[in-house]
Amino acid sequence: MTTTRSDAALACAARGWHVFPLRPRDKQPLPRFTDWETHATTDPARIRAFWSRDPAFNVAVACGPSGLVVVDLDMPKPGETPPPEWDMPGVNEGADVLAVLAERHGEEFPLDTFTVTTRRGGTHLYFTAPSGVRLRNTSGRYRTGLGWLIDTRAAGGYVVAPGSYVDLPDGAGAYRITNDTPPSPLPPWLAHLLTTPPAPLLGAPCVAGTVADLPAYVQAALKGEAERVADAVTGGRNHALNKAAYNLGRLAGADALDADLAGSVLYEAAAVHFCTGPNAFTPADARATIRSALAAGARNPRTITRGNAA
Repeated sequence: MTTTRSDAALACAARGWHVFPLRPRDKQPLPRFTDWETHATTDPARIRAFWSRDPAFNVAVACGPSGLVVVDLDMPKPGETPPPEWDMPGVNEGADVLAVLAERHGEEFPLDTFTVTTRRGGTHLYFTAPSGVRLRNTSGRYRTGLGWLIDTRAAGGYVVAPGSYVDLPDGAGAYRITNDTPPSPLPPWLAHLLTTPPAPLLGAPCVAGTVADLPAYVQAALKGEAERVADAVTGGRNHALNKAAYNLGRLAGADALDADLAGSVLYEAAAVHFCTGPNAFTPADARATIRSALAAGARNPRTITRGNAA
């Protein structure tokens, strides 16, 4: 018997997981379906109504409402090599990085949980979220993540559900259940790694406040500039970092952002590019660019209009 996308969505809902539709053969929510975390549902009638519009819609599981933390162990893209801290024998993909982390903490690799094989041969490990802790998403591209090629999805995140099929330029394939057992509780050692903040960077003392304490427009600026740096091409890494640091330096000069915090965020984003050889880009290069560009931006502070209190 052929399983439809609607069947796949209903199967997830029967497990208590909140689902919503994605574009056919894609990983993105439907156009204008922006509040997906609120509208994700376990209601069979609503699910049938969603998929009656187009049976080819893929299925997403909203992790936060579902009480899930999903550890995404990815495969490298063609030509992708590990960053220096993970450049070691036997580390070739996200599963290898998780195995190293487990060994370092004297723990077993967490195999005994609901598992999905993804379209590119990676793995989604589903866990129940710990009580009393609100975990958010992390990315292996940044220092606050678990490690190279490991992302996590929790509150504010979603994963493509089993039964979906994605066809994108970087790979095509189905999402299939490979261990059909109830999700285990998130191992405490993983919960600890996901809730322990990293040490400050750039030699800065403990930064007062966090990104979450900042005004929304400053948070957006930090996120946008970090993405500019992380997504830079090989020949444009230093230019992107210089521009990002200058822009954030202008905010720091206007007393809207702590310069040490800005530097830490940018260094973390730049770390995905660290390498040696003919096209070397080193931690020292990043620190020098960040410091000089932050200072230059601070000399030309951004004009900020603040509204009066009502």
